[in-house]
Amino acid sequence: MKTDSDGSSNKELYALLNISPEASTEEIRKAYRQWAQVYHPDKYQAPQASPLTFLLGFSPILPSKDEICTEVIWVPKAERHTAQSRVVYCIVEAVAMICILPMYASFCDEMKEIPVVVLKETDIVLPLSHLLFTQNEMKDIATENFPRICEAYEILCDETKRQIYDIYGMEGLAAGLELGPKLNKADEIKEELERLRREKELEKVAHVRSAGTIVAQFSLPQFLEGEGIMKGMAMESEAHSRLSKNNAIGIGGNLAVNGNAGAGDASIVFRHQMSSFSSLEFMGSVGTRALIGVRTSRHLSQHSTASMGLAMSLRDGSIDLSNIWTRQLSATTKGNIQLSLGSESSVSVGWKKKEQKLSAAGEIKVGTGSFAASAHYTHHFSSKSHGCIAGVFGSTELQLEVGGGRKISEFSTVHMLYTIGVQGIFWKFELHRGGQKLIVPILLSTHLSPLFATGAFVIPASIYFIVKIQEAKAAAKKAQQLLETVANRKRNRQLETDGLVVTHAVYGSCKALGSRRKHTEENGDDGVSQILDVTLPMNFLVNDSGQLKTSMQLHEGVKKSGIMGFCDPCPDEPKQLYVEYMFHGSKFEVTVDDYAELIIPHEAHRIPS
Repeated sequence: MKTDSDGSSNKELYALLNISPEASTEEIRKAYRQWAQVYHPDKYQAPQASPLTFLLGFSPILPSKDEICTEVIWVPKAERHTAQSRVVYCIVEAVAMICILPMYASFCDEMKEIPVVVLKETDIVLPLSHLLFTQNEMKDIATENFPRICEAYEILCDETKRQIYDIYGMEGLAAGLELGPKLNKADEIKEELERLRREKELEKVAHVRSAGTIVAQFSLPQFLEGEGIMKGMAMESEAHSRLSKNNAIGIGGNLAVNGNAGAGDASIVFRHQMSSFSSLEFMGSVGTRALIGVRTSRHLSQHSTASMGLAMSLRDGSIDLSNIWTRQLSATTKGNIQLSLGSESSVSVGWKKKEQKLSAAGEIKVGTGSFAASAHYTHHFSSKSHGCIAGVFGSTELQLEVGGGRKISEFSTVHMLYTIGVQGIFWKFELHRGGQKLIVPILLSTHLSPLFATGAFVIPASIYFIVKIQEAKAAAKKAQQLLETVANRKRNRQLETDGLVVTHAVYGSCKALGSRRKHTEENGDDGVSQILDVTLPMNFLVNDSGQLKTSMQLHEGVKKSGIMGFCDPCPDEPKQLYVEYMFHGSKFEVTVDDYAELIIPHEAHRIPS
């Protein structure tokens, strides 16, 4: 399937179903059925009430006799790993009802003997409490993951949606840009997408659009000196409405208060579209900046636009003239040159670039009495989170800003930014919802202490990444819980036939794997660990023939962190997968890179005796 240069990043759905990007519809259906057998919420319906349910207060999940036929025995704690006695499975509930009692969890540590479960025809012994998950907990996990599987299946089984996804990713699908069934070529799809985007832009301008910003400034040094913590406040609001097909109007105003001083103004703009190539604007403002002006814009060519404006101050009669030339440099890049003549004459050169995963902008401005250069870069880690860095250097300003944001709902995004400059060290919190913004800058210090500046940056950044990694690991562990029964059944089946059994598998940082190849489960649960134990999902992926093949491992450009039960334990770092396994009584081990192919068993992985 043909994709553009960004196509390698649009593989998450293939990884989720564990299939090749070239998989056929039948292979997609087969993969969907496999995952649905484990993650469908209906498989975790609460059973009918029983005496055990009444005593425990919840419905325990006991494995079926056909899956993992278990037996319950009482053994001394010291011998719980070597018990070999056998008790019939059908009395599991009776033994639990008599022996466990509702208070099992509270007094089990004081008991000399504890109930354990012996897996059928194996020597594996587990505490009975290991199997007591409530139906509601398991159903919640399934409900959380199953919609992702359904979404991947629906998109990849639809030829048109699949083509859009391969070219534009989830953003193209989220915009509602579904195409007709007659469009089969990538060029035709791109052309139709551009047409639909232009139509959506016209639909947007047909309605009233409003935007507003509230800025609440706080000062920690001012508060420590005994004064109020509020330093200043500013508000800005504007609304645009289309009066007719060719006419539109915009009204706006702003107000700022700093200490005992304040300022504000109101403005109105009338825009007339003279033709498809040119427009004319009339503007007026009263308040701090009282002026009137006119501006005209015209498309000089398919890729070039020019505008010219004239404004006169109503206070001193001064006149300002501005000219802007904009050029489309590439499909994702624009450049502009601006010339301003008047009370503050200057010339500036800037550019903007916007792609699916990143956006960047830069500008250099030279005036009669000033100089400034600025740059801004934003990288989208996913459809919900991004990071950014910005800087300003000039004759009157020096500032560096680093931060990130996350989408918390369909219309809302939160940002946290760290700013250091000649004005001091700031934390800035922002909430964006629709066209409205709430910005709260907090001045931490006016002194540029290296130690304080480093701490103000490292502490929130570290907390954010640690929390994100912990959330990802928790989600992976929940996904593994639902895979556990089937994975153990496959493992036992392979043990019976002396087949392929993954004994240990970890995924994470190359450095961490290199220094600690034998990663223990205790370390794997550490919130700050860069390694994740993936033994269970790897056993789940073993097919009936005893071979393990996954699209994550076979096809370059698809990260292994997308597999169910996996996650990214160290974002933006190179990762590897380390696997130890048994096959026909021999031990094997292999380490592969994140995008590398893996097929096991393989003779090259054998550990010499």
